[in-house]
Amino acid sequence: MAEKDFEKIYNEYRNQSEQNENKSQQEISDKEQITAVRKNDDGDIIAFKTNTGRELDYVTALEEAKLGNLAHVDVFHKYGRDIIRSEPDGIKENNLDQLPEF
Repeated sequence: MAEKDFEKIYNEYRNQSEQNENKSQQEISDKEQITAVRKNDDGDIIAFKTNTGRELDYVTALEEAKLGNLAHVDVFHKYGRDIIRSEPDGIKENNLDQLPEF
């Protein structure tokens, strides 16, 4: 049986991961980002404003997020429905609930 060059295989894997990360970062920077939110009287987020100035109602923003058109947000299923949330990155200040209101 031929001996494998584990280090070579690992380095190729790392290089490929770094190239994919660079490509992903460029794709993210090309997407719209949510910069502000609108809340109702209960404090629930009901609309979003993007860096391009678009104002999206919750359902439209949810669809845009599902299509991957909004950067730094995830869609997950909770409370029996789909919900938009900021990507978990450990930075409290960029959570949707912490963004300025419009």
